[in-house]
Amino acid sequence: MARKDSEGYDSYPKDAYDDPPQGPVGVHRGARSWGVRLTPFVIVVIAAVAAGVLFWGIFSGEAASLLRGRVSSSSSSSAQVAQTTTAAGDGASSASSGESPASSSGSASPSESASPSESASPSESSQAPTPEESQQVNKAAAISVVNGTAQDGYASTEAQKLVADGYPNATPMNPGDMALPGQTVVWYQNDADLATAQAVADTLGIAAVEQAPGIGAPIVVVLMQ
Repeated sequence: MARKDSEGYDSYPKDAYDDPPQGPVGVHRGARSWGVRLTPFVIVVIAAVAAGVLFWGIFSGEAASLLRGRVSSSSSSSAQVAQTTTAAGDGASSASSGESPASSSGSASPSESASPSESASPSESSQAPTPEESQQVNKAAAISVVNGTAQDGYASTEAQKLVADGYPNATPMNPGDMALPGQTVVWYQNDADLATAQAVADTLGIAAVEQAPGIGAPIVVVLMQ
């Protein structure tokens, strides 16, 4: 006899599972709103923008510029505070010593107030003239032309030659008690008169030029036979 398989859903007794609650339950979810669905995308976009700004700031130098600006501002603030503290300390020390800041700053020591030129030693100021000074011809120098010969008017003639050559202070003289040399010579008193003595000798055709301190004039021309 064949088994009867015609039993259907209605042939079983009803239980709690035959009356499920309305709506989806368990793993089934209802439809989500647009705000909930777009939130992950908004978060990703914000993170991408922040990463791009950070990347741009590092590689464009803007971040370093901002950092340097903050460091320099803090350094200037520290310097101003240090200057204020120093000024306050100086004022306090001046007040405690009974002196004003102006008087204490204005009183310099003699060694500081003296300039190098003023503190030069007398030996440096009385040094011999340089070669450049001794090579300068001074045509305004006083020149004595002494006639050591028996020829009258010889000194006047030679003095006129010097005046014509631009030496207005050439004066003829008699030897008097002067010790005469053995030859015609041009004497000069100082090293600075050497160039002038040499020029005078060239004008008068005299070969001997010698230094003779204490001759009484910068240049002395002694005319001999």
